[in-house]
Amino acid sequence: MAVSHQPIWTLSPEDVYQSFEISDKGLSDEQAFDRLVKFGTNELPEPAHRPLWLRFTDQLRHFMALLLWVAGILAFISGTPQLGWAIWAVIGINAVFSFWQEFQAEQALAALKNVLPMQVKVYRNGELKQIPAKELVRGDVMQLEEGDRISADARLVTAESLYLDISVMTGESLPVARNAHPVRVREAASIRGGKTIPAGEHPLQEKVNLAEIPNLVLAGSTVSSGRGVAVVYATGAQTEFGHVAHLTAVVKREPSTLEVQVAEIVRIITAIALGMGVLVFLLTYLLVGMELKESFIFGIGIIVALVPEGLLPTVTLSLAIGVRRMVRRNALVRRLSAVETLSATTVICTDKTGTLTKNEMTVHYLWLPWESSENSPNPASQESAVLPPLNGKQKSHPSMTATLIEVTGAGYDPTAGEVQIPANFAASWKVNLLLTGAALCSNARLIHLTAPSRWQEIGDPTEAALLVAAAKAGLNLETLQKQLPRLREVPFDSRRRMMTVVLDWRSSALWNSELPNLAFTKGAPLEVLRHCTSILRNGTLSELTQSDSNEIVAANDDLAQQGFRVLGVAARRGGSEMLDLRSQDLEQNLIFIGLVAMFDPPRPEVRDALAQCHQAGIKVTMVTGDYGLTAEAIARKIGLVTDSVRVVTGEGMGHLSDAQLQQILKYRSGLVFARMSPEHKLRLVEAYKTIGDVVAVTGDGVNDAPALRAAHIGIAMGMNGTDVAREAADIVLTDDNFATIVVAIEEGRAVHQNIRKFMTYILASNLPELVPFLFMVALKIPPALVIMQILAIDLGTDIVPALALGAERAEAGTMQQPPRKKSQPLLDRSLLLRAYGFLGLLEAALAMAAFFVVWWSYGYDLAELQAATPSILSRSADAATIAIYTQAITMTLASVVACQTGNVFACRSERGSILRLGFFSNPQIWLGILIEWILVVLVINNELLSRIFSTAPLAPWQWLLLLVCPPIVLGAEELRKVVFPGKLTPKQSHKGN
Repeated sequence: MAVSHQPIWTLSPEDVYQSFEISDKGLSDEQAFDRLVKFGTNELPEPAHRPLWLRFTDQLRHFMALLLWVAGILAFISGTPQLGWAIWAVIGINAVFSFWQEFQAEQALAALKNVLPMQVKVYRNGELKQIPAKELVRGDVMQLEEGDRISADARLVTAESLYLDISVMTGESLPVARNAHPVRVREAASIRGGKTIPAGEHPLQEKVNLAEIPNLVLAGSTVSSGRGVAVVYATGAQTEFGHVAHLTAVVKREPSTLEVQVAEIVRIITAIALGMGVLVFLLTYLLVGMELKESFIFGIGIIVALVPEGLLPTVTLSLAIGVRRMVRRNALVRRLSAVETLSATTVICTDKTGTLTKNEMTVHYLWLPWESSENSPNPASQESAVLPPLNGKQKSHPSMTATLIEVTGAGYDPTAGEVQIPANFAASWKVNLLLTGAALCSNARLIHLTAPSRWQEIGDPTEAALLVAAAKAGLNLETLQKQLPRLREVPFDSRRRMMTVVLDWRSSALWNSELPNLAFTKGAPLEVLRHCTSILRNGTLSELTQSDSNEIVAANDDLAQQGFRVLGVAARRGGSEMLDLRSQDLEQNLIFIGLVAMFDPPRPEVRDALAQCHQAGIKVTMVTGDYGLTAEAIARKIGLVTDSVRVVTGEGMGHLSDAQLQQILKYRSGLVFARMSPEHKLRLVEAYKTIGDVVAVTGDGVNDAPALRAAHIGIAMGMNGTDVAREAADIVLTDDNFATIVVAIEEGRAVHQNIRKFMTYILASNLPELVPFLFMVALKIPPALVIMQILAIDLGTDIVPALALGAERAEAGTMQQPPRKKSQPLLDRSLLLRAYGFLGLLEAALAMAAFFVVWWSYGYDLAELQAATPSILSRSADAATIAIYTQAITMTLASVVACQTGNVFACRSERGSILRLGFFSNPQIWLGILIEWILVVLVINNELLSRIFSTAPLAPWQWLLLLVCPPIVLGAEELRKVVFPGKLTPKQSHKGN
């Protein structure tokens, strides 16, 4: 393949074909295969992921795992290999659970990667074929049509009225024109060489922005209208889309609040476990007089008893349960730990279009200036409105009466509505002129689909809305386009904020003119007005006065304040000279015709969702690229703001220092951010983080990715978002709906509640596992539990009920509480007191009582038990004594499980009574209880398991005695909630929002 030393955009179409050694018939299959092997598939580069085996080993190397590795090694050293293997099995179970859930989440995300199309049309062997997008190679000749999404960077060789939506690359929502003409490159003059810079030329000082070169089409963009043929010159990672995706990876992601909290819990529990283990080892060796080996074993027992081995897998599985619930409610979670972070969210920075609104533009009003006189009809008096009411007040202006004409219907169906022109309105032709100009100065298309029957827009939604309005007025667009052919176009650009077309007007009877051509200009009303010198009234031209301009500006602002997106339409008469004028000269001396007001309706569920956010103490900030007054009006309509509003524009933010911006965010309410660029959005996120907020941010384009990564919770759009945005986000909304964010926050709060619930449940059983060793040291009796039985509780009987607690629905009133503080630990003082100081202490007392009851039933008092202890510990006691001891520790094991049966109901709420929640509102609780008792029965009665766990069958009266444990624990907790309702529960955050 030949290589050109000139940039591809500077070549003629013939030279483009020659540089790739192809013709307009495309590549042969052999050439395509060779290039696919050489350059690779056309796929976006995956972010750098650690290999699966390394990511699995991460689960084996965290601090709690390292502690258990050491405990297992000590068990082997002490001559108890079965204990060592059991402890190491704990590490394996943790690792498998955690790794598998994270892996499943990533696999679910992979199914959403659909931004780049699956199929593209290319010429191969002279025939037009459809191939998978990933098989595109350099030199492929692509055919582009309306609605196509471009899969690789390519150079146009032919183009017919081609317009692209490049918003995923630049954020610009309006289509841009593209053509196949070569672009002349400016060459920088070398001052050192003494050469003179040619007149009118300037040295190149910055890198060429490929998105601005009119003969290039870039991957990720969409064909809004027209047709074209392009030659692919870059695929996959070499595209501009791939470059942006690569740059996004440099933003460092902060650990989630859950990751921080779990790390803190591990540190606390590890410190407690190690301290108690060392203490027991020293006490048993120095005071009780055990051998060094036996003291090691009991020290390990303390460590194993206090380390909640089931905590990490239960946290992971609880998150996974929350994730599955969120998927059913249209929120896909990429990072499990992000779910819990939602519970601390204090600010949501959300887009407007498509998230708060439906992204369905519809024209609602046409505004026409009308000269008030006694001899001409005054439709304004008939309509009784110059402008629609604003906040219940009527706007009026004395100098010029304006007619406001309503357009009914919604969406893109031109048959579902009409332009309601008053019967006595003498200038109905002017309405048609306004709509004709707006529609013909557009490049969108409407298509009627038959299965199912519906209308679909192709191109810019704003221009599609203009076509619909014209059709509602009875204008036949195809006839107009043939009767009034387009002679020239000056495409829209973000600097001018206008678009102009020149039409052959000779066949029109709509507005008689002696001149053959008529130019229509549409765009931002204030920009259009700035280029006008005349105004059309009653079919006659008048000079545009300052009073007229003031009225038009007031009309635009009044409409914008009500949430309408407003376009101005103007015209200019002329002859053939209009085809040769410079664009800036063509758009001068315009005749103002009128305004078109359109509306993107808010989603109906948004108002309630915002009300929930306000009740939950969450600030919602609108961040949009739209006009400030329009953004403010939408914010009012949906209930985002109610009192005074401060609109901060991107330009205005640029004049604020970081400290000033932070002060505004901290102390001002009713903020709306308009005309915001991606850089402004990223700065806003960083400012919120600096003042201590936990920030959730929505985004859909490539340029949103840095802000999504910088936020605590990045939320990408699943329907209209890009792969890069999804990859940068923590959560993907499959319905692009703001209400789903609120649902996700409620689920996040429920997950946080549930983690505290099962942590209390799991930690409560640690104390009855620890107390037997403390009693052993203090009373010089044999331990009431052995280490394998502790593992049976932590990794067997406790797991399923804990998972049932992790599946609890959000409690009533969850979204009426303020967000928890980010600094508030999961394992706080209230949880420790409740788990260890109350529930655990009660369970420990009942467990030790059960242990002593068995000995007393055989006639042993405390002194006799103490006398038998040395022989029991040295395993030299007679068989009868060993049998009693085995039954006693079995009774202790069973009593702990029985206490946990009551505890699982007690832990369903930190404040609410089980009588209010209901015993059967969570069926998984009963399934967990059933499974835990099946395990207990097997451990006690199965011969193999009884040898492993040192158990013996229980007598019938002993089984009956266990029945008193659950009601005692549950009843005591219910009594505490009544007598001390504010004790042992976390204090609510009251941070102002």
